[in-house]
Amino acid sequence: MARLPSVRRGERDRPAGRLRRARPAVAAPPVLAARGLSAGYGGAPVVRDLDLSVRAGEVVVLLGPNGAGKTTTLLTLAGALAPHSGEVHWAGAATTAPLHRRARAGLSLVPEDRSVIMSLTVRENLRVGRCDPALALAAFPELAEHLDRKAGLLSGGQQQMVTLARALARRPTALLADELSLGLAPQLVTRLLTAVRAAADDGLAVLLVEQHVRSALTIADRVHVLRHGRVAWSGTAAEAEANREAVASAYLPLA
Repeated sequence: MARLPSVRRGERDRPAGRLRRARPAVAAPPVLAARGLSAGYGGAPVVRDLDLSVRAGEVVVLLGPNGAGKTTTLLTLAGALAPHSGEVHWAGAATTAPLHRRARAGLSLVPEDRSVIMSLTVRENLRVGRCDPALALAAFPELAEHLDRKAGLLSGGQQQMVTLARALARRPTALLADELSLGLAPQLVTRLLTAVRAAADDGLAVLLVEQHVRSALTIADRVHVLRHGRVAWSGTAAEAEANREAVASAYLPLA
């Protein structure tokens, strides 16, 4: 089988450790895209005729109520779920490669459930992920004092830091993250999203499913709202904030 092409990460300065309004992404060919994508489980499609793209250096946020197809979209783009129809494009070419091959080509997936191995230490979790611990600590220096603690003894927020640090320390070219903030306090949500924005400013392409709408819009470049498996609204983060009624009619109030 032909090897998937890799995508070179850009070089950008990282921002200070706080949320901020994202600057517009430079127009460039998408790193990852869906073209007329329909996907689901068994014979029933959950997502229908989906078109979206993610470019290097931008954060695209996927919003929508439960059951709208957000997780299905991420799993199909990652190669963990085969599409019913349509195509997934990586680096400008259609691909049917499974998840492990897309990961080797530069894709990182952070699923909704925290993926740390509870019986291993933080250091061992990073080693299992085949990532550079120095890069993981650069993203989350607060993990340094916990390197030799078992992940199962960490708080939920610390476990999510380990999960995200491991994904970023692989130096991927695209990150798909599903509900990073699930069950976490607002300050931890801010910490995680700040790291995501910093990685995007360094050239990472990010597709983020997020429940904390306001925080997500603070780091986002573009937004898609899914409803019943279809895109009900699309625009920039600034447009989403300026057109709350349009977004609310497709999803729910941003307040």
